[in-house]
Amino acid sequence: MVTPEIPPLYRDSDFNGPLSDAHAARLIRTLGPLEGRRIVDVGCGWAEFLLRTLESEPTATGFGIDRNGDHVRHGRELAAARGLDDRVELVVGDVGEWAGTEADVVVNNGASHVWGGDPVTHTGNALAAASDLLAPGGRFLFGEGFWLREPTPEELGVMQDIPLAQYGSVPDLVDLALSHGFRLRALSQATLEEWDDFESRHAQGWEDWLLENPDSPDAEEVRARADRHREFRVRGTRETLGFAYLTLIRV
Repeated sequence: MVTPEIPPLYRDSDFNGPLSDAHAARLIRTLGPLEGRRIVDVGCGWAEFLLRTLESEPTATGFGIDRNGDHVRHGRELAAARGLDDRVELVVGDVGEWAGTEADVVVNNGASHVWGGDPVTHTGNALAAASDLLAPGGRFLFGEGFWLREPTPEELGVMQDIPLAQYGSVPDLVDLALSHGFRLRALSQATLEEWDDFESRHAQGWEDWLLENPDSPDAEEVRARADRHREFRVRGTRETLGFAYLTLIRV
């Protein structure tokens, strides 16, 4: 069956993750002075965070890479609409086959998997790769999941593709970052309100599509996908999975 043509996530979402406007602004400030800096967003999606960072400092330049061509095209449209296309390059590519590029700041929010490996090793792989991209004193904004509490077997069963060993606690995450040659400059986490807003926007496209296309041959598949997403959130991650933002300094 052909994949249903449902509205893209970015139709209803600013960021592809649990992040509010105010929280994003605070994260940008934690990166320190950005005059003349080159900011590289790995797994950038439609590059909303990267574009806002560039808007905060007119002398900074940016580069973003993501495998999703639709997201990258949308990011380029956003950059052009904001007059930023002369300061940012957005490319479609597989990070596993990417040679890297010079960076003063690296951003990787919710996309540690782009460097490959199994789910348990994603976090460490991302920290090692970011360290290689940065000179001493460089900054790394890293958004990654953690367990608010250990999920029950029933909750893990609903999550399906998330093994228990994929995440640890916030202290575990910080310690792992320090072991890869970083110091911690700032730390915050997504609120429940940010999570609920993100997940609700994520689901909204499917529900709207179902209302508008009740007789489509794809309706059953879209409904099943929306149902899986609802159960994943309500019975799986809502009380167990957190999301931390670490601003790190390469030493």
